[in-house]
Formats: sequence, C-alpha cells, structure tokens
Amino acid sequence: MKGSGVHVQVDAAKQRIRERVWDLLDAAGAVHDDTAHGRIPNFKGSEAAADRLAALPCWAASRIIKAVPDKAQLPVRARALSEGKTVYMAVPKLADPRPFYLLDPAALTVPAEAAASSKVAATVAPKVHVESMQPVDMLVVGSVAVNRAGVRIGKGAGYSDLEFAFLMEAGLIGPDTVVVTTVHARQVLDEELPSMPHDFGIDVIVTPDEVLTCQGAHRPAGLVWEDLDAEKIASIPALAARATGR
Repeated sequence: MKGSGVHVQVDAAKQRIRERVWDLLDAAGAVHDDTAHGRIPNFKGSEAAADRLAALPCWAASRIIKAVPDKAQLPVRARALSEGKTVYMAVPKLADPRPFYLLDPAALTVPAEAAASSKVAATVAPKVHVESMQPVDMLVVGSVAVNRAGVRIGKGAGYSDLEFAFLMEAGLIGPDTVVVTTVHARQVLDEELPSMPHDFGIDVIVTPDEVLTCQGAHRPAGLVWEDLDAEKIASIPALAARATGR
C-alpha cells in the first residue's frame, strides 16, 4: 500500500533518476525554462518532436487524442487541433467532478495554437465527465525519463497514472490506443527503471531526432486502490465518488 517499504524504496529510486535527468538537461542547456527541476521538462526541440510524431501512421489514424497540459507537449496539442483532431486535457490536479477539458476544433473560438495552451483552454473549453468522453485513439504524455522498454518516470505527482486508470476503467483506452511520449534525447535512458503496478508504459517514444517503438508496455487494468492514500482520494472528486461506491 501507499507508504509501504516497497513503495517508499521505488519512490526514492525514481526521485534519484529524476534528479539525475534534470541535472543533465540543465547542464546541457536543453530546456526553455530556467531549470528542468521539479517538472516535466520543457525541452528544446519539442516542436521538432511534434513534427516527427505527426509524420507517423498512428498519428494520421488518430481522431481523438488525450494529451497532458505540460508546456513540452503544447506543440503536439496545437498540431492536433489544427488538423481537426479532438483533444482532451485534464483539469489541473483533476480537482473537478468533470475532470477533463474538451477541445473540439469545430467549436473553438480562438486559434488552435492559443487553445492548446492550458491557461487558455481553461477559459474556452467545457469540462466533461469521464462517462461522456469518446474512446481515445492516442494518449500523449510527458516524461522526466523513459527507457527503451517503455518504462516511464513522470514528475512524481501521479496524476497521469490516475488519468490513465480512469480512462481504462471507463473503457476509453483499448488495445489499439497508442501511448506516446515526446522527450529530449537525454531523457531516454539505456537502463532498467523502477516501476509500480499502477504505472503505465509507453508504446512510442518520439524525440526531435528519432522514433522508438517499445514492445509489451505495461498497462494497468484500472485504479490500484492500495497505492492511493486517503488524502489523494479526497482531493479528487471523481476518485472520491468511486471510493464511496466501492
């Protein structure tokens, strides 16, 4: 359970890797912000990575995209909207009974690049319940680190894993849903990475210079309740509602 010895050890191992990658990116001047530390790195070359992703057949085949609100993935969100794809983006910290924004390119009142910004999306996009969402063709996530087997480490807040679990339980992620991360080449590690049962894996890694396809990426079937503490459950209305119904 959350706070158990194994969980604490895995969290500590992940944090050591985060610190190492953040240091590498900062030393290389590879981020747009002052520092990569504490966040999904806003890496230089994110536009080129978005272009490379947009050239893939899986992108062309995707009509509904769920994307994280991080700055590094803004070019992907803007590209999707400009090409007429529907984009779902999480409400910050999932702190609403309707935890996702619906960005419908046919209904936008601002240009796609503006709507793709998390701040602008919050003002122009309606919030929707998970139950009213359409099945997702592609899931685009940010990462701090990822290896060639598709094991991913995020910034540590756990919201991407919860979003994935919600969509899995709702039947909105299926066997054909492609999970993609766009990252800087220095974020791709040639080593084993620690993970927990609630961590989802990556199918396709896209950097500004290459595309890596991962085989057999892990997909949890849904929420792993034993990995959630009471405070986290109480802070997320959709999660709290499910907890009372268990």
